[in-house]
Amino acid sequence: MNKEFFVALDLLEKEKGIPKEYMLEKIEAALLSAVKKEYGANTLMRVVIDPVKEDVRVYQQKEVVEEVTNPQCQISLEDAKAISKRNTLGKMVETELKTKNFRRLSAAAAKSVIIQGIREGERKVMQEAYESKREEIITATVSKVDSVTGNVILETDNGRAVLLKGEQIPGEYFYVGQKVKVFVMEVNKESKGPLVTLSRIHPGLVRRMFELEVPEIQDGIVLVKGVSREAGSRTKIAVWSRDEDVDAVGACIGNHGMRISGIVEELGGEKIDIVKYSEVPEEFVAAALAPAEVRSVTFTAERACRVVVDADQLSLAIGKEGQNARLAARLTGMKIDIKSE
Repeated sequence: MNKEFFVALDLLEKEKGIPKEYMLEKIEAALLSAVKKEYGANTLMRVVIDPVKEDVRVYQQKEVVEEVTNPQCQISLEDAKAISKRNTLGKMVETELKTKNFRRLSAAAAKSVIIQGIREGERKVMQEAYESKREEIITATVSKVDSVTGNVILETDNGRAVLLKGEQIPGEYFYVGQKVKVFVMEVNKESKGPLVTLSRIHPGLVRRMFELEVPEIQDGIVLVKGVSREAGSRTKIAVWSRDEDVDAVGACIGNHGMRISGIVEELGGEKIDIVKYSEVPEEFVAAALAPAEVRSVTFTAERACRVVVDADQLSLAIGKEGQNARLAARLTGMKIDIKSE
């Protein structure tokens, strides 16, 4: 173990972010594995790693006994005295092992442990990096599109990740080199399975997009109170202003629709209804059913209400296949029964 070995550890730390201390633990485990392969499973050993002196030494340990019953971890007093006159019964005698003399099988076992340690270290570093981005948007580059599964391999700042077919907006198409925004849903802390779950259908993607595009939301003047979404088709987002002089809906739309148009384009033309939130439930339900005009809202139970609209507004209020009413119900948390005049 020479200087080049420690240089390699420095490079791992610098280029892949794997702490040197972590890798030294794996090196110690690898040497232990090699010694067990070479000398037997019951072998006692001690590993001394000195990063300052850039030195690694391995010692086999044997206890001095009167009668040897296990040669792997015991040595007779006579043999111990031959090594050093100071050795006495009960003392541990150490003999340095030269790792370069290990057989191919033992060396391969050590190498396997080290490689596994590097992989685990890389995964741990990426887990921590993704954890800091959980429930946030990251921009990734399409590396490959699997024609069989429909899954998309993405290159992110923290390595490769997969955007599953089920987390893609229905009907969207990807090509190699394309820049896409994805929402980090979950980070897998286990050693097996996908490292991170990415999504383009999660309501959080729309919420974060508005937070990035609308300065008033970033400043805390306008608050996003809720999002309900059917990805690829329609989203309703409820917003509220802390400042009476600031129009929450107008701020989200932007001059000539500039702010919302960029979000709609990123989502492949998905329709977005921006709803003014109200602390008055009747007002909130009426606003949530936009673009339909509501005549009245009457609560029939704590979380249920009857909505009355003009006959020509009924189909608009319900929406195609009930979508408008369904999204409004999710947004408000109410059970909504819509009737015509």
